[in-house]
Amino acid sequence: MGTQNFLEVEAKFAVSDTLPVPDFTKIAHVDSVDETNVFHLSAIYYDTEDLALTRAKVTLRRRTGGKDSGWHLKLPSDLGRVEVHADFDPEQEGPLTPPEEVLHPVKVLTRNRELVPIAQVDNVRHETVLRAFNGTEMAEFCDDHVTAWSLLPGGNRTSWREWEVELGNDVSRTDKGQEILTSATRLLIVNGASVSHSPSKLVMALGDSVDNVSSPAPVAQVEEDSPLHAVVTALAEGRDRIIEMDPQVRRDEWDSVHQMRVATRELRSHIQTFEGIITGPRVTELEKELKYLAGLLGVARDAEVVEARFTELVDQVPIEVIGRETRAHLTSSMSETYRNAHDEILSYLDSDRYFTLLRCLDEVIKDPPTPETVQEDAPVQPEEHPESPEDAAEDRPLEADTTDPVDDTPEAVLASHLSKAYIKLHRRHLKAVEEWEDDTLPLAHREANFHNMRKAAKKLRYSAEAVGKATDLKTRKLYDACKQMQTVLGDFQDSVTSRDVIAEKAQEARERGRDTFGYGVLYHVEMANGLAALKEYASAEKSIRKAYRKLEKQVRKAARQREAREAHNHEEEASTETGW
Repeated sequence: MGTQNFLEVEAKFAVSDTLPVPDFTKIAHVDSVDETNVFHLSAIYYDTEDLALTRAKVTLRRRTGGKDSGWHLKLPSDLGRVEVHADFDPEQEGPLTPPEEVLHPVKVLTRNRELVPIAQVDNVRHETVLRAFNGTEMAEFCDDHVTAWSLLPGGNRTSWREWEVELGNDVSRTDKGQEILTSATRLLIVNGASVSHSPSKLVMALGDSVDNVSSPAPVAQVEEDSPLHAVVTALAEGRDRIIEMDPQVRRDEWDSVHQMRVATRELRSHIQTFEGIITGPRVTELEKELKYLAGLLGVARDAEVVEARFTELVDQVPIEVIGRETRAHLTSSMSETYRNAHDEILSYLDSDRYFTLLRCLDEVIKDPPTPETVQEDAPVQPEEHPESPEDAAEDRPLEADTTDPVDDTPEAVLASHLSKAYIKLHRRHLKAVEEWEDDTLPLAHREANFHNMRKAAKKLRYSAEAVGKATDLKTRKLYDACKQMQTVLGDFQDSVTSRDVIAEKAQEARERGRDTFGYGVLYHVEMANGLAALKEYASAEKSIRKAYRKLEKQVRKAARQREAREAHNHEEEASTETGW
């Protein structure tokens, strides 16, 4: 049984039972309307017992009646909602279950758990097609008279009327389509409708009964002002981002691989930066698996970046210089590399290994392993990969470091971990700058120093964001400075990656006996692009240093204020005891 995918772009309106339908030819680009058809629809909605789909704004239903009886899965998208449709299996016996191909895009949410009915929605639909002057379907207007039952604990029967305007396939992704929706919205509101605040019929049907169902993957209940709460919250946000991007990666939507990679790297960064707040074998294993996933995503992402870069690069040099064959070889090969890498990602997303990673992440968020609990549960095992002398040197305190390790307030503890991230960045900066001018070292080694610096800036940025959310420390300037450094060194690293691929493709061409002059020209253009990007490095590093020093002053000031308050409280207690 196959599936069909559609992009659903619509606007929904709440209306009274007696409101008449307006003249649709007043809508932009609409010239005529078809005769209205009436359909009797009945849908059963399914979800996991903890409503994992509903909470992710995903709906799964089995609907009869109308033009598209079958299983419908609807997923959120930037442009609207993506609908996956599959017909009924006429030979299916026993309990009604959706086909595997319908559930595939949301495996990250269902994770092979049982799906149960959560609502029934019956609808008497009055449907009218709106057409352009040439007969093209511009939109579909639905006047829905709905009766629904929540099947959750405490659920009730409800009924309402609503209007929907759904764009036709030919205009759903166009500016004309947006003009139609805007015009229709104005017309319907003027005639007494109001924009619906409910995203779907399911949400209306469930109402408050969703509050009677426990939330999936709960977060550990710890004091909100504790360092552990800040770390767990950051991990939960990263996990939710991976889950959000999973269906989009499966559909190969634009930028989805990049965004899942960002979320994965951010999780790794938090685990590394806040080591000591959470710790132990579970955390170590989780970090390794996140690294593996980030690596898979990285191959596809690098291919995306290089392909886009090649498209721009070949336009910088006259075609007579690089040759048409060289141009075609570079651009087409990266498309193939991306497709192969994306296939590898899809295989991983369907694997037990991926779901084990998600389960481990859920467990760490729900029951975070702290130094105290790890020590109680079992002896801490030595690390499989001991810290290298270089890493140990990066972690040594700076002479100017004034973080007070005795201060165990949440703000001070988090600031201490932030300080370690800055120390590592600063030492990588010194190494990168010092060795860049040493031409006795291989170019690849010197360029790798800046790549390591970029990773340190990324880690410091993520840490600054987490600390800023959890404390009163103002970390925004440090966050912005690190982001700027990422941009500078990202442009530099893209040029390095591009050069490496050009050299590889040139070797392939050489082995085939082809002319490689064009590859050499493009290689040197990319070398110049990389050096141009590095011109902004010193300014970006200065901004980070300045922002961090200001943050240090905040930390010291906060510590002095705490000491003063504690001294004052101590004096008051002493005077009370002596009777003065």
